[in-house]
Amino acid sequence: MTNAAQTSPRQTASWTSLQAYILAIFCLALGVTLGYLFRGSASPSAAANAAPPAPAADTNSQKAPYHDPAQMKAMIEQATAPMLEAIKKDPKDFGNLVNLANVYYDAQQYPQAIEYYEQALKLQPNNADVTTDLGTAYWYTGDADKAIAKFQQSLKLRPNHAGTLFNMGIVEWQGKQDPSAAVTAWEQLLKTNPDYPQRQQIEDFINKAKQHMKG
Repeated sequence: MTNAAQTSPRQTASWTSLQAYILAIFCLALGVTLGYLFRGSASPSAAANAAPPAPAADTNSQKAPYHDPAQMKAMIEQATAPMLEAIKKDPKDFGNLVNLANVYYDAQQYPQAIEYYEQALKLQPNNADVTTDLGTAYWYTGDADKAIAKFQQSLKLRPNHAGTLFNMGIVEWQGKQDPSAAVTAWEQLLKTNPDYPQRQQIEDFINKAKQHMKG
């Protein structure tokens, strides 16, 4: 069974306590906002706190009100500095590129995350996890079409990738206003990943999407 935890780029490098702190702050601030997607390189259990999606949710309005912007900027710069330096020395360091993109992603710096995910994919174009990560970053910049294109690319590489199918459903529903396509993605997720940890949550999503189709 394939799932979002397999071949995780994050397993190639350890996290500093500072990076973990940044992630914790943003997870706390985001809470259970509508339209939550999780990275393809993250465990599917990360979806456990996702709220049921709603059509046309404004994901671009998400803010993190519980931190000082200047302090957070300094923390991000401190967290990314070693990786940026390492990449200067070795631009083909796939692990550092992905970890750097992950830090920017978790800090909601999506354009920077996109930049480094794309650089990483030039080195490993067949990496479904990072392709999914790139798609989710595009979604959070407001580009549903690019997000879906990347998810489709990821599914060509790993047709049953649970994280990709989960995210595809969210974007099809919220970004493209197509609950039928969302149901198709989620039903494929459950069919091909029978032990998916959040099965009940996905079934709830499917039921809500079907209600939307009727309405």
